[in-house]
Parts: sequence; structure tokens; C-alpha cells
Amino acid sequence: MDLITAFSQISDFAFTLLVFIIALSVIVAVHEYGHYIIGRWSGIKAEVFSLGFGPVVWSCMDKRGTRWQIAALPFGGYVKFLGDANAASGKDGQAMADAELDPALLRQTMHGAPLWARAATVVAGPVFNFLLSIVVFGVLMWSTGQIREPITVADMPDYFQTSTGLRVGDEILQVAGETVDTLDAWSTAQENLPLTPTLPYVVRRNGAEEIVEGPYLTPSRISMVHPRSAADDAGLKPGDMVTAIDDVDVFAFSQLKDHVEAAQGNEVELQIQRGTQTLTVALTPRRTDLPKAEGGFETRWLVGIQGGDAFTAARESIAVWDAVTGGTLQVWNVISGTFDGISHMISGKISTCNLSGPVGIAQTTGSIASQSLLDYIGMIAVLSTAIGLMNLMPVPVLDGGHLMFYAYEAATGRTPNDRVMQWLMTCGVVMVLSLMLFSVANDFLC
Repeated sequence: MDLITAFSQISDFAFTLLVFIIALSVIVAVHEYGHYIIGRWSGIKAEVFSLGFGPVVWSCMDKRGTRWQIAALPFGGYVKFLGDANAASGKDGQAMADAELDPALLRQTMHGAPLWARAATVVAGPVFNFLLSIVVFGVLMWSTGQIREPITVADMPDYFQTSTGLRVGDEILQVAGETVDTLDAWSTAQENLPLTPTLPYVVRRNGAEEIVEGPYLTPSRISMVHPRSAADDAGLKPGDMVTAIDDVDVFAFSQLKDHVEAAQGNEVELQIQRGTQTLTVALTPRRTDLPKAEGGFETRWLVGIQGGDAFTAARESIAVWDAVTGGTLQVWNVISGTFDGISHMISGKISTCNLSGPVGIAQTTGSIASQSLLDYIGMIAVLSTAIGLMNLMPVPVLDGGHLMFYAYEAATGRTPNDRVMQWLMTCGVVMVLSLMLFSVANDFLC
């Protein structure tokens, strides 16, 4: 390995670690702030708000007596309330014994507060994660807007501007005789187009209709490289134009897709045009479980590239309410997709390799961040939803485990036995660590 290659790998690792820590810190901060602020509003005193674990590198005390701190290990965080023995909200026996001598002080502890206050404080963490995701998804939708009708060319790669007659600003009315003045018509037309490198377009240009030659609507141009895929490992980039596969010339993304699937996992060779460079890249498709729109999964052979339209369509703004409802729907899709995936893994219908650990998530986050800032921000929203959902699982030490204990208390009128609680907490720690070890093994073995 030469010095330049080694430096490049170190830089890539540092970038991946940095963007992952930033994403995780944002998510954890919002989660813990949910616990903190609802606890405070419910009359429960927070003693420590910590981002990270381990040695404290910075701290300050606010006027309410809460110590805000940043610790050396930036892979989580916690809020320690009055009466807590540790970050997992275990009961501090001595502190609680002292607090029981003062009813007002007892009310400020996590374990002496009314049931409703404790439950609200615990559930607030995951809820704030979901709210963060809704806001992020909604802002992304609002900022990017929706495609304007009729479809209007906003930008085109130089490759197509020099090889066809389509121009920025053209309003597209027809393609190969198919009317495409609405989004629905545009989607339908793509299924009926003749498979030729160029197509006749009817466009409105400067107020007049013209017939021009334009590119195939979905060319063999890479718009996205999926993280941790064969294409990602080989260094393919968005904007690369695939001109041939196994010495067969291609111009449509569907040709690539069909050829890769027909290879059934055997190596394929792509010829790539990147600016003025011509590259040859060998890839081995990987078996991948993909969610279907109607539910469930399908298994396909993929190299990990995604295509797109030959040009970028002009967009227009959407109403704030539409962005909020769209963001909420996105969160629901992540949640339902997660449960669907878990159920299929448990039943053996898809591989458990679909479960990624922190190493795989960090690699995915770094790869997405290197391609697109907006996609990176969207990834934060996805991870926030996942962390909120995971914390609601009924496992002791997680928020869902505490809610399970509170449900028992509400049903029976008494708190669980302290020894039983400690035993269950230990079991919960073992379960969480076992799942983490399994997912980390997946990161390296799958």
C-alpha cells in the first residue's frame, strides 16, 4: 500500500466517523432533551444532562441545579434525575431514603413522582425522536418542493446537452408520441417508450411548440450509489455514465438492470464514462432483500447503483401542511418497514444480514454523506425514527421496559419488587449487549 492510498483510507475513515458522530449526537441530544424537558415540566429534577459517556470534557451548572456536560465517548447520552443511581434510572436506595423524609423533595425524584409524570418523562424521549424525524422529512419536502407540471427541464448533464437538441427551460409536452404533460402521464409513458438512444420530443420553447431530438428518459447514468454495495466498494460515483456491460453497449438503465439480474451473481464488467475518463470496472452482484410496495420482500441480484431521469425537472413549493403530513407518512413508512423486516428475519424469509450494527450504520452514513448533504440529513431522520422505535421495545433498561413496569404499577397499584427489578434490568442489559454483538458480527461477516 503506497502512502497516498493509506492517507486516503485514513481520511475516509475519519470522515465516516465524524459524520456518524454528528448524526448520533443530534439524535441523542433530541432524545435526552425530550426526557429532560418533560421531566422538568412534570416537576422532576434533572441532576445531570450528559452527551456521551466516560470522562467529562466540559460541563456547566444552570440555575435549576442541572449539570450539562459533554463526555469523552460520544456514542450515547443520558439524563440522571434526582433519585437515580445510574444512567439507566436504577433506584438510588440511600438518596430515596433521604428524600422520603421530605415530601416536597420526594416529589422531585424520578421514583417518587406520580405515575403519570414518570410515564410522560420516559415516553418523551422516543416521541421527540419521532418529532425530529417528522420535522426533518417535512423540511426536506418543503425545501425541495414537488415537480412542476408540465415537466420542465431545469438542468441537464453536459453529456446530453451536447448530444441532443433538448435545452434547459423546455416544457415537455410529448415524448415519442406519448403525452407527458402531467406526472401520472410521465410515469405511464416511461413504460411504453421504444428502446432507442434518442427519442422525438415535442416541447414548448419561448412560447412556441417545437420537435427536437432528446435522450432516452431513463439513461444508463448513475444517480446514486448505494452504501456498502459492490458499486460503492469499487468507487463508482453519481454522474458516471455506463456505456457498456460485458462488452454490450447500453444506453438505458433498464438494460443494465436486466443484464445484472441475468448474471445471477456472476461478475460483470462495466465500462464507465466519467468526464473525459473512460474506466473499466468489474463488479460481482450481491444478493439483496428489497421491500416491496405492497409489503413483504423480494430477493434480487444487485450491484448497488440507481438510475434517474436524463435531466433534472423544475420544482415548485408545497404547502407547509402537505410537508408535515408527508413527513409523518415517511416516519410511519420507516416504522412499518422495520417491523416488516424484523418479522421476515424471524420467520427466515430474509437473511439476518439485513440487521446492521454500529459499524455498518456508520459506513452507510458516511457513504451517503459523501454523495449528498440532503440525503445525509434524511438519513439522520431515518436513524432518529429507528432509535425512537428501538427505545420503545419492552426490554428492561430501555424506555419501553420502564413503561412496561409502569403499566404493571397502574394495573396492580404497586411498584415491582426492587430485587425483581434489578434482576430484570440485568437481563435487559444482557439482551441489549447480545443484540449489539450479533449486529456487529453481521457488519464483519455478512
